[in-house]
Amino acid sequence: MYKKSLLILLLFISIPAIIKAQEMYLGPQVGWYKAADADNGKVLFGGAFRMKLSPTLGVEGGIYYRQEEYGDGNIKVTTWPVMVTGMFYPIPILYGAIGAGWYNTSITYSSELHLLGINDQTKQAFGWHFGAGVEIPMGQSMISADIRYVFLNYDFQTLPGSPGTKSDFVMVTVGWFFKL
Repeated sequence: MYKKSLLILLLFISIPAIIKAQEMYLGPQVGWYKAADADNGKVLFGGAFRMKLSPTLGVEGGIYYRQEEYGDGNIKVTTWPVMVTGMFYPIPILYGAIGAGWYNTSITYSSELHLLGINDQTKQAFGWHFGAGVEIPMGQSMISADIRYVFLNYDFQTLPGSPGTKSDFVMVTVGWFFKL
């Protein structure tokens, strides 16, 4: 699973050999997210690669780590999302974003739920997102900040109170990108 995620990220890094990008950046990101029905918001970590294909178009590939809890801590969801985002720059420092993600997910249930015959799961889910952000150039690097809304529907095993649980989430990130 982790090898597939790394392979996808490396694929995005190799794309500039085929496409003549105007600018390329790589850097770490940190953020906060809150799923609709999760118990609390949490911090997420990751990294991303950005390419500006023209003054008005760009693309980003990113991989992140996040963990959330549902049902008063009875369900723990650990995810390694791999996201691809198209970016549109109406002005040089402001962008709109839309994209898709592949969510490698492990769902761990509490020991009480295991006694009811509900077993841990590992699966992949597909979601999509949209948002907006800003990029502030700083010589050979840039700082970015954005907000994205992610549409993702986890299919929890049937247990009391879980039907209709919403796992869509809001993601706010800040990144420090270095020009390649």
